[in-house]
Amino acid sequence: MKILVTGGAGFIGSNFIRYWLAEHPDDTVIDLDLLTYAGDRRNLADVDAARGERHVFVHGDIAGRDLVRRTFADHRPALVVNFAAESHNSRAVLDPAAFVRTNVLGTQTLLDAAREADVERFHHVSTCEVYGDLPLDADRAFVEGDPYRPRTPYSASKAAADLLVRAYHETFGLPISITNCANNYGPWQHPEKLIPLFVTNALDDRPLPLYGQSHHRREWLHVDDHCRAIAAVVAFGRAGETYHVGSGEERSIEQIADAILDLLGKPRALKRYVVDRPGHDRRYILDRAKITAELGWQPTIPFAAGLPATVTWYADHRDWWEPKNELLRRDLDETKWRSVPVGTDPA
Repeated sequence: MKILVTGGAGFIGSNFIRYWLAEHPDDTVIDLDLLTYAGDRRNLADVDAARGERHVFVHGDIAGRDLVRRTFADHRPALVVNFAAESHNSRAVLDPAAFVRTNVLGTQTLLDAAREADVERFHHVSTCEVYGDLPLDADRAFVEGDPYRPRTPYSASKAAADLLVRAYHETFGLPISITNCANNYGPWQHPEKLIPLFVTNALDDRPLPLYGQSHHRREWLHVDDHCRAIAAVVAFGRAGETYHVGSGEERSIEQIADAILDLLGKPRALKRYVVDRPGHDRRYILDRAKITAELGWQPTIPFAAGLPATVTWYADHRDWWEPKNELLRRDLDETKWRSVPVGTDPA
C-alpha cells in the first residue's frame, strides 16, 4: 500500500513514518513537506539509509492546489495522514495569517484532492487545544463531542480544520477519522517547544523561561505512543469518528522545569519568569476511554521513563538542535507580548 504523510519531515510526522515503515514492510510512504523552519530532512536520515526506496519525498506546500493534485495523481495513495500544520502558539500570536493559510486552507486543499482520488481513508491529526481550557480544579476531562472553544489563533485554525474534515465526511462521504492528542514530547521535536527548549537551555546553562502562570498544567504523551494510536485508528477506527489520544499524565510547567534541571544536575536558579503569552490556556486533559474501549490502545511509555530518555536524546544530538536554537533566538522574540493587547487571564 502507498500512504501519503503530510508534514513528514516534522516532529510527529517523522516519528510516524519511522514507525509505519518498520511495522509495514510492504508499504511505501509518500512524504509531502514544505520544509519550513520546523521541517528537517535529517529527521529521517536513518530511514532513508535503511529503507530509502520506500520513502519518497515530495517538497511542496499542502496549500498548493496544483502540486497536491499532481502528487495524488503521480502516487495514488490509498491512505492520507495529515500532520502538516503550523503549531507553535507563540508564533500564532505574532502571525495568525500563516496558521490560517496552512492549517485551514491547506487542509481543505488536501481534502479536495483526497476526495477526487477516492482515497480509502483521510486521517487528520489534531490537538486537545481546540476545546479551549479547563479550570485547574476541574474534575473532568475533555470527551469527544465537547464543544470547541479555541482561545488562540493556533487552536482556532486547528478547530476550523477539524470542522472541515468532518464536513467533507458528512457532505461528500469522504472516509475520514480525526485524533485529538495531548502535548507530545520525544526525539526530533523542534527546540521552540517547551520540553526541548528547557532541556537545550539547561544543557547550555541558559535561563529556562517560565510564563508567570507556571502552575498551568498539560497532559504529556510520548510521540511513540501517539504514533501507535494513529496506526490503530487508521487500521481499525470507524470512519467519521474522532478519537482522543491522552496519557493521563499531567505536569505543571514548573514541575517540568524542575524535573529537567534535576535530571541534568543543574541549579533551579536557572528558572526565569517571563510575561505570559496572550490566551495562555490553564489546563488540558483528554478522556481516552473511547480509543481504549474500541481499539484497545493504551499508552505504554510512562512520563517517568519517557522524560529521562528524551533528555538523554537531546544531550546526545547537539549537532541537530544547536543550529535551530541559534535561529530561534534570532527569529522569535517573546518580549513582543508587551505590544499585543492581552485580555484578563482566567486564573
